[in-house]
Amino acid sequence: MTGLRKLWAAHALLPAGWARDVLIEADAAGDIVAVTPGSPVGAARRLGGHVVPGMPNLHSHAFQRAMAGGAERRSPAGHDSFWTWRETMYRFVGLFSPEDAEAVAAQLYAELLEHGFTSVAEFHYLHHQPDGSPYADVAEMAKRHLAAARRAGIGITMLPSLYRHGGIFGKPPHEGQRRFLNDLDRFSAIVEALRTAVAGDPQATVGLAPHSLRAVTPDMLRALSGFDGPIHIHAAEQPKEVEECLAATRARPVRWLLDNMPLDARWVLIHATHLDDTEVADLAVTGAVAGLCPTTEASLGDGVFRLPAFLAGGGRFGIGTDSHVGTASAFELRQLETSQRLRDHARAVATAEQNPHPGRTLLDAALAGGAQASGRRLGAIAPGMRCDLVELDDTHPLLLGRQEDALLDAWVFSGQGNPVRSVACGGRMVVEAGRHVDAMTIRDAFAAAMRRLLA
Repeated sequence: MTGLRKLWAAHALLPAGWARDVLIEADAAGDIVAVTPGSPVGAARRLGGHVVPGMPNLHSHAFQRAMAGGAERRSPAGHDSFWTWRETMYRFVGLFSPEDAEAVAAQLYAELLEHGFTSVAEFHYLHHQPDGSPYADVAEMAKRHLAAARRAGIGITMLPSLYRHGGIFGKPPHEGQRRFLNDLDRFSAIVEALRTAVAGDPQATVGLAPHSLRAVTPDMLRALSGFDGPIHIHAAEQPKEVEECLAATRARPVRWLLDNMPLDARWVLIHATHLDDTEVADLAVTGAVAGLCPTTEASLGDGVFRLPAFLAGGGRFGIGTDSHVGTASAFELRQLETSQRLRDHARAVATAEQNPHPGRTLLDAALAGGAQASGRRLGAIAPGMRCDLVELDDTHPLLLGRQEDALLDAWVFSGQGNPVRSVACGGRMVVEAGRHVDAMTIRDAFAAAMRRLLA
């Protein structure tokens, strides 16, 4: 077979469990064509640590990487919250040029790869020029994110976001939202331009992202609900959002979606933090994914997702890094589990009888849910899947002496170091010895953008 790429893993997490001496063969497009345990290394690229499938990141606003750590100062009035943070974000978002957006996104994507994410779902609403007028190419800013993903070598699901209003349903938009706004026709033009841009690219696809019930009308949602691909929407992130939805519709946000939209496996409800008992149970059986961003949700004071009840009902979840105050897959899983522990005064909350290791349980669930949310063939080392692999250095001090599921517990729950040694994305090595292969040039462009943004 021509163009075959061969990688060999001393230990690999396969769908049936851990295996040794695994030969993984991928075609020139980056799809796995064969997985053979008990094989000699031969001429294959040797991965001597523990190899797991690359983690999908199901929620990113890449431009916010540039303001991570810069929106922490207490406001003069105090009483800081998501809503005061949002005002800082609106001021910052007005500064971005297309070149800045690409440079910041490439830096973020390189960092995500270094920490075990091999694909990203980019929930993109920074569409237009600072005054709100479209660029000559209405999809200019979206295409900059696609270019950044290609430069970094990460897989991407572009999720152009429809944003039209400033509150439930149909309130006037905020001045700071002018770069986000589209009607359905212009939004459709962005979607079609992106579909053309990703045609034939096995590393990229396109979904849709009606921003939230605060930003679109029921008619707009109905117009998008037949889309044959991922549909992502923010839902019930904040108590204020729940209160506004109750006042406007007599229903909570997730209840309104359950009752009025055809929620199924295409849908991803981002955050879904503030759910009552019936919403948790009813959402779990739809097949939709809860898109959890634990580090951002903690940073913004959003609240804690009701994970045990959701899992008990058969619910699916994945993880994202959202505002990018954290960029590590293991740390997102840690924050998810430990926030449950704090609330419930318990340990090992996300475990099941068949597997007592929370690291493995969380990893398996996030891989499956993240793959579903991405609309790409991800999340497993198996024929037909993308060849996205993460090698964990089992000689790293965090992991030394650990094996298999116990090693995953150590990766997720110990220390602040990063034991990711190498990463393959689509069969191509993009991280070697813990560093992105193009880290320096990507960082230089990011540094130039940050100097301009913070001037």
